[in-house]
Amino acid sequence: MIIEICKKAKAASVKMAQLTADAKNTALCRMANALEANAEKILMANKADVEAAKSKGVKAAMLDRLALDQKKIQGMAKDMREVSTLADPIGTIIGTWTRPNGLIISQVRVPLGVVGVIYESRPNVTSDSAGICIKSGNAVILRGGSDALQSNVAIGEVLRDALAGTAVPVDAVQVVNSPDRKVAEELMRMRQYIDVLIPRGGADLIKTVVETSRIPVIETGTGNCHIYVEENADLDKATPIVINSKCQRPGTCNAAEKLLVHNKIAESYLPIVIAALRKEGVEVRGDEEARKIIPDVKAATEQDWYAEYLDLIMGIKVVKNIDEAIAHINKYGTKHSESILTADFDKAMKFIREIDSAAVYWNASTRFTDGNQFGLGAEIGISTQKLHARGPMSVQHLTTTKYVILGSGQIRK
Repeated sequence: MIIEICKKAKAASVKMAQLTADAKNTALCRMANALEANAEKILMANKADVEAAKSKGVKAAMLDRLALDQKKIQGMAKDMREVSTLADPIGTIIGTWTRPNGLIISQVRVPLGVVGVIYESRPNVTSDSAGICIKSGNAVILRGGSDALQSNVAIGEVLRDALAGTAVPVDAVQVVNSPDRKVAEELMRMRQYIDVLIPRGGADLIKTVVETSRIPVIETGTGNCHIYVEENADLDKATPIVINSKCQRPGTCNAAEKLLVHNKIAESYLPIVIAALRKEGVEVRGDEEARKIIPDVKAATEQDWYAEYLDLIMGIKVVKNIDEAIAHINKYGTKHSESILTADFDKAMKFIREIDSAAVYWNASTRFTDGNQFGLGAEIGISTQKLHARGPMSVQHLTTTKYVILGSGQIRK
């Protein structure tokens, strides 16, 4: 099954690279319309997935990622339309120069080819990834998690039906409809057909893909994100930022998992912020210094500092200065998103310079690390590595380049 899917995707990718922007945009708009027109079909499939997940005791935060409703489907369609309005990266000339021998050399953006996406319980990834790959001239193979299998298959069928009759080949979008782990492992060996593999999900999924895949991998998503409250932070603004970062959608990779507080304000500020977190249902785990101030806080273990909870849990550590905060984040963080809350410009700039993460904030919630929020359109993932892209990845990040050289008979001597 996988080999046939890969062969079809490879053939489709050749046609995709030749399409005009208008042809791709027309297909994207038809796909968006189809999502809305077939909302009932998608919601029925999603209901079955959600009920199965509940029977397995899946946590509420993860159910939030899995569950769809009419509004979310409208959002998926809206994102698809927004992708259609983005500038087409294919054919963009990055630079042109002329050599002394008269050769004219240009660097031009081209599609990657076939993109494989392996992901967990977020059905909207199916439509987002399909839209971004089509806009960037790629074919895509989508392998979602078993929890969202019926939702993903339904969305895939709707999108493929919408492509029929457009210039975009139907096989440019394919959903693997088997939850078998061996099928996913087979997909990871298809280097002959797939140009890049993008895992979206928790640390275990990403680790498995990185260690198993024979295809180049762009690591995404694991988010052990931090907020550091400096001694001169505006505390009236700090608490809403902390609450938003942790509680708005705790199951997302850009939700804050750890709070670091300067020791000069810890005694006065920790009671305020911990009370606010607990009011939102957050379990707080703290280091020894935090527990001296609020004794009923659960003791944090060494493993807590590494953990991406994806739940209403937050670790709190008291630090003596910005250097300790930076060292802690760079040691335990996952290079995703970190924020400093301070009124001190120099300390903010130090934090921004020295934190080794894809997104670094000053006086803002980490929840903004998102392709749409950054104005990039929908995203296929948030890369936490340094090659080939870093941070939210949209259409321009699913391209590579080729050199085009124009000559007039030159030979090398």
